[in-house]
Formats: sequence, C-alpha cells, structure tokens
Amino acid sequence: MPIAYYITHPQVRIDSDIPVPEWGLSDIGQARAVAMLDQPWVGSIRHIVSSAERKAIETAEVLAGHLHLDVEVRQRMHENDRSATGFLPPPEFEAVADQFFARPRESIRGWERAIDAQDRIVSEVETALATNKADIAFVGHGGVGTLLLLHLSEREISREADQPAGGGNYFAWDTGSRRVLHKWRPIDVRPPDGN
Repeated sequence: MPIAYYITHPQVRIDSDIPVPEWGLSDIGQARAVAMLDQPWVGSIRHIVSSAERKAIETAEVLAGHLHLDVEVRQRMHENDRSATGFLPPPEFEAVADQFFARPRESIRGWERAIDAQDRIVSEVETALATNKADIAFVGHGGVGTLLLLHLSEREISREADQPAGGGNYFAWDTGSRRVLHKWRPIDVRPPDGN
C-alpha cells in the first residue's frame, strides 16, 4: 500500500517587508528540516511534490537532497491566498485564521475562501497521485494541509484539526483507500510506533 505524507514547512524567517510566499526557513526551521531526515518514515519516499512558495521548496530540497530525488513544483499547492491583507501581526493573523475556518464559504477580509482552498489542494494532490504508485511526500503549508486532512477524514471544515503551532508537522494516508493513517506529528520527533 503506497503511503502519502503531507509535510508542512517548519519555522520561517518573518519579514513584514517581504511578501509571505517569499519567506524562507529560519535557522530553527532549517535545523528541524534536517532533523526530519533521521526519521524512519522518510526512507520509503520515492516522489516529492512541493508548493512553489520558497519556504516549502527549501523544505522539499532538504528532503530531496537526502533521498537523491527531484522536486516536482506545483504552483497551485500554495497556502490559502491571503494577499488581500499581506502580513498580519500574529494576534491579528490568528483571529482572522479563526474566522477563515469558522466561515468557510465566506471570504474573510479578502482571503481566499476555505472551501475554494480545500478544492484546490485536493485537486492538486489527486492529480499527483493519479500518476504515482509509490510512497510520496507533499510539502506545503498548515492551512491547506489542514483542509486536506479534513477532506480525507470526511469532516467539516473547522480549525480543530489544525496542525500544532510553529509548523514542521506531517500526517499520512493510504493512497489506495484514502484512509488517514495518523494525524499531525512533528517532523523531527520519532513516532511512538517507530514508523
């Protein structure tokens, strides 16, 4: 049974003068991405697909370099489009993100609607899976990753399935049955079951 992993980029270097999609990994984020390489689940990955945002590509490149694989970049795997507001200070961002998940059929302050972001990420993942029969890693973002996890779990959109703060988490599912094997886990901590 091929397994798919959805991996979120770890901590980024926040700079309010740079567009969010162009933020790169911080030193902590880079160290966590490297620590991921020691995890037992990484070795089976045979294909890597990444969002085109810099922080996701940097995370995917760490994985690809270790596994001697190329990275397939998919433009539409980006995080939910928040360009209408740009950078928001953390407390304000969290408040708007709460509304994004609570009111998925509405555009909150000009953000992409949650239902549209979910349709987009599901479509991108399904397109990649259609031509892949091996273990695969998708490298992306927490917001759309949560929307994907909710879709696979057949649950309504809400923030209760959101990844832990800070990013750098992953979940896995069986690509045949689309059954979620486990929810969010840190990328740099050995899983409790050793897998």
